[in-house]
Amino acid sequence: MIMITVAFLLGMILCLLFGVPYISFLKKKMIGQYVKDVAPEAHQQKEGTPTTGGVFIIMAVVIASIITLALAQRLSEEAFIILITFLFYTFAGFQDDYLKLKGKHNDGLSAKGKLLRQIAIALLPTIYVMMSNTFGTVFSVGSWELDLKWFYPVFAVFVITGASNAYNLTDGLDGLASSTGMFAFAACSLILLATGHPGAAIISAAVSGALFGFLRYNKPKAEVFMGDTGSLAIGGLLGTLAVIGKFEFLLIFIGAVFVIETLSVILQVTSFKTTGKRIFKMSPIHHHFELCGWSEKKIVIVFALMSALCAALALVLFWLTQRGII
Repeated sequence: MIMITVAFLLGMILCLLFGVPYISFLKKKMIGQYVKDVAPEAHQQKEGTPTTGGVFIIMAVVIASIITLALAQRLSEEAFIILITFLFYTFAGFQDDYLKLKGKHNDGLSAKGKLLRQIAIALLPTIYVMMSNTFGTVFSVGSWELDLKWFYPVFAVFVITGASNAYNLTDGLDGLASSTGMFAFAACSLILLATGHPGAAIISAAVSGALFGFLRYNKPKAEVFMGDTGSLAIGGLLGTLAVIGKFEFLLIFIGAVFVIETLSVILQVTSFKTTGKRIFKMSPIHHHFELCGWSEKKIVIVFALMSALCAALALVLFWLTQRGII
């Protein structure tokens, strides 16, 4: 538990330290966000806000993780696979951000191109889990268990890719992705530690700390956005940790906010295509609340509290299943 705390604090401190020179560099080079015309009108004032802040989040996480893993003597193959997957998602996200900045619009990689990259990267941890012979069962209650057998690889890729996209969708308001994400990763860290994955737990704690530190620069009114560089990577890592730690079912609760954001988009698109009517004023759902008159700060606080409560619920469910109560 001491090393988990060390990883959290290192991630937070390094993110705070790296943020100052990186944001200064972005402002000097005039590297700012381009806002879509379909976004709420209030978002137009965010035009030009520095983006690709995910770069210094990832730097903080990787360095904090390696230092803490070395101190704890947990530099394992599993930790290596997790960090490599994290970096691959970072590169994919950065490519998307780079194309947006280069083209001076908010359209980066095509939806198909982005998805193919996400799936390809998700194969790395999936193959690792298959080779370790720990795949198959995704949920168990008492003596009953759900074993997907050889369908599990498809399921694992879906979980990782889905988490990457869900977190990416959530990153639409100042401080929203970082505030909700830090509680999700804190819960993951405790579950991973309890299930015999101390290296993965350290990495997860470092992410939680870095996101907490990032709030200093990303809270309303944001000085910098994490961009797809950060959101695709952090979301992909969340799914990877769930697959590595075998708590894919609990991820529904841990990432409840991200699941709801994604479902709101699916429901909106499905409803409009089938009936011509919209369920929400705008999706993802955080934009719906914006158009209902909620302030950005209020939405972020409410969603962050919801994330904290859902993460706590996931921990309670984990504790109950570990003791065979449910």
